[in-house]
Amino acid sequence: MSLPNGPRNPNFVLTLQWIAKPLEVLEELDQKYGDPFAIAGSNFATVFFSNPQAIQELLTANPDLFDCGLGNKTLQPILGDHSLILLDNERHQRQRRLLTPPFHGERLRTYGKTICDITEHVMSQWTVGESFFVRSYMQEISLRVILHTVFGLHEGQRFEQLRHLLSSLLDSIGSPLSSSLLYFQKLQRDLGPWSPWGRFLRLRQQIDQLLYAEIQQRREQFNSSGTDILSLLLAARDELGQPMTDVELRDELMTMLFAGHETTASALAWALYWIEQLPEVRDKLLKELKSLDDSDPSAAAKLPYLAAVCSETLRIYPIAITAFARVLKSPFQLMGYQFEPGTQLVPCIYLLHQRPDLFPEPKRFKPERFLERQFSPYEYLPFGGSNRRCIGMAFALFEMKLVLATILRRNQLALTNRRQIKPVRRGVTAAPPSWMQMTVVSQQKSAPTSSAALIR
Repeated sequence: MSLPNGPRNPNFVLTLQWIAKPLEVLEELDQKYGDPFAIAGSNFATVFFSNPQAIQELLTANPDLFDCGLGNKTLQPILGDHSLILLDNERHQRQRRLLTPPFHGERLRTYGKTICDITEHVMSQWTVGESFFVRSYMQEISLRVILHTVFGLHEGQRFEQLRHLLSSLLDSIGSPLSSSLLYFQKLQRDLGPWSPWGRFLRLRQQIDQLLYAEIQQRREQFNSSGTDILSLLLAARDELGQPMTDVELRDELMTMLFAGHETTASALAWALYWIEQLPEVRDKLLKELKSLDDSDPSAAAKLPYLAAVCSETLRIYPIAITAFARVLKSPFQLMGYQFEPGTQLVPCIYLLHQRPDLFPEPKRFKPERFLERQFSPYEYLPFGGSNRRCIGMAFALFEMKLVLATILRRNQLALTNRRQIKPVRRGVTAAPPSWMQMTVVSQQKSAPTSSAALIR
């Protein structure tokens, strides 16, 4: 087997660097070895690609050549064996068909007012002249949105328990140090409730109890007119007329909670950072937002400059650093290399988005680039690609636009500290640091909303 240049038999230090500073490691390896580069151990090799032609060939190849679920085993302790992310072939296609409808079209627009109301409710905690931790509040918004849209939960004991436990679970593997638990199986040892892995397992067990209790209650009191995603999934049937099992529902619910909460919160925090860091971006955005009609909560989703700001936010610091690894099941030729079974082929989203031939001045935040041209799904892929693209992409962008529009129309914000901020490891993603703060300079009172009681 021929392999591209890259480190051979990588040592423990490189692994720690990858966990602590993934973007810096990728840039250093790219500069030293070029594209593609391979990290080869004694048992298997991982090859990173950032060439759009190579990524196109990889993403359009026969999916039966790959085992993508195996490449995502790091997430198994959180998501479970039946998560869409860990499935392949017919099982993956079945789950994808069952899960896709709630996230698209008219169904998506029904959530618009809820997203705006939740944002208004969380913003009501801000006071003029006081600073707040940006990522923390964006997490609060995104978690409330997920609990409301997925479960129909907006208050009550189960809502509060899930809200607290999910935050605690994600925090338990959130820092660069604690995220090592996901990358080193030897650390996954239950040494009691005070040990890192023991605490994680007990938090997961408590969440599972709540999820299974909610599933059982909803089956017993099934409402065919329910608009939340769990109701739709309970009603869904595959080609054989079979519903999803409780275990399948649990794992898909955890996948939505995990993938739809932290990722959106980080993207929102980055967007606010860039908007407030660059007055010219903020001024253009505020001018566009003035055209919004308050009678249509979803109107912000159609604004072109706001969409460009969201796209550029996900380009410059994508939350997912790479697309899912494709683990070869058969020999495969790509870019002149013959790769053997077991090799992991990885489209590198971060390095692709940093290519100056595609994105001139790639370190510069410039939303206009998305108004000047349209990028192919092999040049820009913040949500991955092909049959593994995130099914929540449309929902995430919709939520992101509405939350930003609601915040910026009601508040004038300023970065508390204007020093440059770099991404940090947050579990398996890259996120803005938790200490990033903004100050509320002034506020405009919002009009009362008829559904405000929903999120109190």
